[in-house]
Amino acid sequence: MNKNLWLLALAQGLFLTNNVVFIAINGLVGLALAPFGWMATLPVMGYVVGGALATPLVARTQRIYGRKGSFLIGLIIAIVAALLCFYAAWAKNFWLLVAATVVGGYYNANAQLYRFAAAELAVSSFKEKAVSLVLAGGLIGAVAGPNLAAATRTLMATPFAGAYLALAFVALAGLCVVYFIEFPEHQLAPKSAGGRPLMEIMKQPVFVVAALGGALGYGVMNLLMAATPLAMQQCGLPFSDAALVLEWHVIGMFAPGFFTGHLIKRFGTLRIMGIGVLLNALCIAIALSGVELHKFLIALFLLGVGWNFLFTGATTLALDAYRPEEKDKAQGALNFCVFATLALSSFASGVLVTTQGWALLNWGSIAPVAVTAGALIWLAWQRRRLQP
Repeated sequence: MNKNLWLLALAQGLFLTNNVVFIAINGLVGLALAPFGWMATLPVMGYVVGGALATPLVARTQRIYGRKGSFLIGLIIAIVAALLCFYAAWAKNFWLLVAATVVGGYYNANAQLYRFAAAELAVSSFKEKAVSLVLAGGLIGAVAGPNLAAATRTLMATPFAGAYLALAFVALAGLCVVYFIEFPEHQLAPKSAGGRPLMEIMKQPVFVVAALGGALGYGVMNLLMAATPLAMQQCGLPFSDAALVLEWHVIGMFAPGFFTGHLIKRFGTLRIMGIGVLLNALCIAIALSGVELHKFLIALFLLGVGWNFLFTGATTLALDAYRPEEKDKAQGALNFCVFATLALSSFASGVLVTTQGWALLNWGSIAPVAVTAGALIWLAWQRRRLQP
């Protein structure tokens, strides 16, 4: 343990505060401003599409400026994006809001690398726990995000405009935190030391399963989480209830971070990811059983824990798929897979929940959960087959 890891965990918490507020309010602001109801989650989609589009640029800035310089650039862009969102909400300009969230996607893509940077701040025997600890910093976002959204909802005449303004200050706080983190000295690798071609790295079974586990695990979580405030509104539940459900969902996402690394080290990555798949399946079963507040609450909490096991496991698994000189392109490819899946799930969540309903949305989530389970079984079989 060292101060740099704790500071990075704090930066992760501030990043998740931004994400949770975006998830809580973007669909609702979008629904109020969009020309058609099915466009409600386009601002949510814009955030992850922006992340997907930014991954090559983020990989380049990481390579040129190192972890610290690149992370600071991401936070400056986060401040600009939050201010643009504030103006869009105040001016009631739906398309400007979507564009602003696309800009904010750069911060999303950049901060997604905090978890990989965590492994570089710890000794090799502690890397699983370092990744898990930094992800656990998201607990700050679990508590601060929903409460910030609820407290600033009516701060100004335009609903939620105050929340976007508050996020600019959250990003400013993140900028100060990252400034004081001491990352390993950045050195530009010569072109001859660039490692294997990206396609060769991506063809490895361990990379394939890490990408599938991270992308589909995140996609299912986002599909259901982004739709939850809209679904609860359709069921006549107040925003305070939706904020409570999101708070416990994000607690489920990040509270296990204090022990997930230990579980992975003791029982193995694939077993913990398998438990994550089972928790996702249980979440869907509970969500399909009714639309009472307590069922939303339990289902989304289990969804959060399942995401933690899958995403922490996928990140740990990915560390074995590339060499140090290959990290920028390999991590960029992994994040692109995540963001591309998130973009699809963000759009689908708004369309499905406003046109087909909460139940069909959950039925549709079964397919990616099954694919993830199949990928884990396949990798376990591959490893057993190669054992002497």
